[in-house]
Amino acid sequence: MNITYKTADDIERMREAGRLASEVLDYITPFIQPGITTLEIDRLSAECMARQGTKSATVGYQPPGYPPYPGHVCTSVNHVVCHGIPNDKVLKKGDILNVDVTVITKDGWFGDNSRMFLIGEATIAGKRLCQLTFEAMWKGIEQVKPGATLGDVGHAIQTFAEGHHLSVVREYCGHGIGQKFHEDPQVLHYGKPGTGVKLQEGMVFTIEPMLNLGKRDVKEQGKDGWTIVTKDRSLSAQWELMMAVTATGYDILTWSDGSPTPPPFIQGIRT
Repeated sequence: MNITYKTADDIERMREAGRLASEVLDYITPFIQPGITTLEIDRLSAECMARQGTKSATVGYQPPGYPPYPGHVCTSVNHVVCHGIPNDKVLKKGDILNVDVTVITKDGWFGDNSRMFLIGEATIAGKRLCQLTFEAMWKGIEQVKPGATLGDVGHAIQTFAEGHHLSVVREYCGHGIGQKFHEDPQVLHYGKPGTGVKLQEGMVFTIEPMLNLGKRDVKEQGKDGWTIVTKDRSLSAQWELMMAVTATGYDILTWSDGSPTPPPFIQGIRT
């Protein structure tokens, strides 16, 4: 494992990248209403990035064995777990939507985050899933400090999720990030306390749990090479923030004026 530890200057550059990524989500929020398509959301996101002077990390992204990803953002609707490709299908009242934004700044730093959106009048199940997934992410973040382990982070998320009868997707995880999109370590959203990589000051990574209303099993949908759905077609939700490990805890780097307020059990975050 080759973890890249960031300097104080690196972290400030990543804070700028994170703020810009979060501001893309701020910008598109008022437009996400019944009747819009995810392709339009993608276009609006691309326009925002162009004004910022950033570029999308996802458009054209092609890991080994994958086709190039065609969207400037990922848009995952209802039972789509992750990597949903923007299309011309209209969003309707009651849908839930994840928009995942990763930007690259002019000096080559990545900022990565995602949020859930409720389309019109949400269903009780959809609203509950989105809120509990948000809280699960913060339960994991709460564990981040030097000397803790990634197993502590995963265990906190898993325990909270399963305590509310939700399942944790295991095939996809958070990741280290910096001047590369995906770095070590992998950040699992399940695990055992005291196991895994020990956290140290200067590590930067994402926490991005994907929780399902039904079973945790997932599969690829169709032949686009990207879209992942729940096997039982149950609703799935995901939230994502990017953070640095500090001398005393964590520092959220994907933060902007429109960022959702952390849950009440979180006190005194630095942004």
